[in-house]
Formats: sequence, structure tokens, C-alpha cells
Amino acid sequence: MKVFGIAGWSGSGKTTLLMRLIPALTRLGIEVATIKHTHHNPAVGDDESRALAEAGASEILLASPRRFALIHELGDQPEPPLEHLIAHCRGVDLLLIEGFKWSPHPKLEVWDPTLGKPMLAPTEPSVVALATDRPVLASALPRFARDNADGIAVFIAAHCQLTVRTPVA
Repeated sequence: MKVFGIAGWSGSGKTTLLMRLIPALTRLGIEVATIKHTHHNPAVGDDESRALAEAGASEILLASPRRFALIHELGDQPEPPLEHLIAHCRGVDLLLIEGFKWSPHPKLEVWDPTLGKPMLAPTEPSVVALATDRPVLASALPRFARDNADGIAVFIAAHCQLTVRTPVA
């Protein structure tokens, strides 16, 4: 399994790009899983599963005929490192990670200068490409428009040396 990230500041368009990128990668025959970092308190399931967590269950596995989801309550423990989360993913060609901008895995930076935040690329060596709709001065990194999911998918497949099982049109 290869690991590749989509990083950038909040509001830069990471999730929007990811939602377009996943279908573009699957059209290339690449099976994809994702890890999304969030600053919110994610909740999966119904009131009963939340009640189980509140009652003290450290893990709750929700299962249905179509999917399952594992919830692990951290309590007072610190947020687990990305490597721990990656270990839970397997059986796919590519793991796309949204967020975790300072982790060392290769990543594409989604940059929107209107947010007033600096680019990560000049100081973050794990950034291997940029997605922005604005000109970027003094960067030799490959650059894509933020809505060019097909071009980014081809780039990621090549960068990660993934076998494309569907011909690129």
C-alpha cells in the first residue's frame, strides 16, 4: 500500500479536491482508502453507540450488511500518531491522507493565497506538488489547477508507482 497526502490550511479546498480525486483514481483502477484529520469530535452511529461510549466502552464496532465502522474512544489518551492510524488500513493500493500537513509522507499542497496563510512547500520537504489556481513564484514543483482531479490522479499514480489498470483517456 502506498501513502500520499493532500495537505493545506483550513478552507483551502482539500476536501473538495479529495471528493473529486477519489473517483478519478478509481477510474484508473486504483483502490483507495482515506484517513482524514479533523479538529472536530467525530461521531459515527446512532444514539445507542454514543451511549455505549459514554458508558465506558473503549471500542465500538458498528456493523451492517453494507459496511462496518470501528470507533475507538481515546479518553484522556493523546491523539494517536499517523503511523498508528495507517496500520489500521490495508488491502488497498493507495491510502490518501487529508491533513497531517507536518507528517513526512509525500503530499500535494492545496494552496489558496486568499486565506492569508503561507505556502507549506518552501519549508515542508514532503510537499511534492501544488494545487492552486494562482501563479506560484519560485517553485519548481509540479503545479495543477485545484479542479484538475484527473491530472492530479495521474500524477499521484506515477509518483507512487502504482499500476494503472484502466487506460488513461
